[in-house]
Amino acid sequence: MKLNENYSNLKESYLFSTIAKKVNEFSTANPDKKIIRLGIGDVTLPLCKAVVSAMKSAVDEMGVQSTFRGYGPEQGYDFLKNAIKNYYLEHNVELESDEIFISDGAKSDLGNILDLFDKDNTVLVPDPVYPVYVDTNVMAGRKIVYINANEENNFLPAPDKNIKADIIYICSPNNPTGAVYTKDGLKQWVDYAIQNNAVILFDAAYEAFITDNSLPHSIYEIEGAKNCAIEFCSFSKTAGFTGTRCGYTVVPHSLGKLNKMWLRRQTTKFNGVPYIVQRGAEAVFTPEGRKEIETNLNYYRENAKIIAATLDECGIKYFGGKYSPYIWLKCPDNMSSWDFFDYLLTNIQVVGTPGEGFGKNGEGFFRLTSFGSKENTIEAMRRIKTLICNG
Repeated sequence: MKLNENYSNLKESYLFSTIAKKVNEFSTANPDKKIIRLGIGDVTLPLCKAVVSAMKSAVDEMGVQSTFRGYGPEQGYDFLKNAIKNYYLEHNVELESDEIFISDGAKSDLGNILDLFDKDNTVLVPDPVYPVYVDTNVMAGRKIVYINANEENNFLPAPDKNIKADIIYICSPNNPTGAVYTKDGLKQWVDYAIQNNAVILFDAAYEAFITDNSLPHSIYEIEGAKNCAIEFCSFSKTAGFTGTRCGYTVVPHSLGKLNKMWLRRQTTKFNGVPYIVQRGAEAVFTPEGRKEIETNLNYYRENAKIIAATLDECGIKYFGGKYSPYIWLKCPDNMSSWDFFDYLLTNIQVVGTPGEGFGKNGEGFFRLTSFGSKENTIEAMRRIKTLICNG
């Protein structure tokens, strides 16, 4: 028996595990201090009424012989796939039903999709980046190359013809920086991928936060993208499914064998998403669901405005927040990102995410999330203003 020694190349701890450990240690030593968490991007608002109603109806169906469902299709029920198809049509993107695969979330599929690719492929990721992109490829032993995302390019790097890669990760709106590619910006990446016979793994988990429709919600709004891109999306941030788990991946037929390979992989290694959850996800696209979810999204957008206004007042430079739930700020007084984390936790009990955890270029930056409650967001900004602006 031999172990996969690639695991020894991973950092000792996942970023958010380290944060949780630090916060727990502080909380144990200071039980009287109220900690406000604006670090991990978990939602706080409950599932909307349309979703809950659909799930309750599905539960009732499962208790009646004539409407009971057993094993479902691993790639998802047609009723949900058709709802997703119609949503894409709103952005002038036509998909076939069997190009859409329902999953338990974008994070899982972004790692599992790597089953389709040889480990000798070279992977390109921007730095800073969502750690899962890197860690899943380290586990497989792939070579990883980085492209710099920084202040100079507004954290939206363009392709570098001197870098050759086979698998390219792009997230827009971006986690952690909140930056959003324009159609022209994505077109450069599509052209690069086609020229290099590469595939783009496009993470669209935050597309619902885009309110300017001149910005692409899907990479398939870009000419040629179906020939080079797989798209991943999730109901977690769109509709509050972080505790319910549902998402989807689009693998176009024009990618050749990949569509059938992914189908084969899923039917072999994945049991499918529960019928009850898929009925809830279907309700996301109903008129009632759309209206209720937009209200929730606006709640988080307002939190982002509150954070941004405080940073403006304090003269702190930041990115994101406008079309993203994340605000990516520059640490004041040239603090390191972990020093700033400790500074906020110790002095005002506000928790964010150190940028260094997202890569080398994240050092000196800090991520705050707008997914907290409005009350906590206002209080956290009051504390930050007192500490940094008036301190």
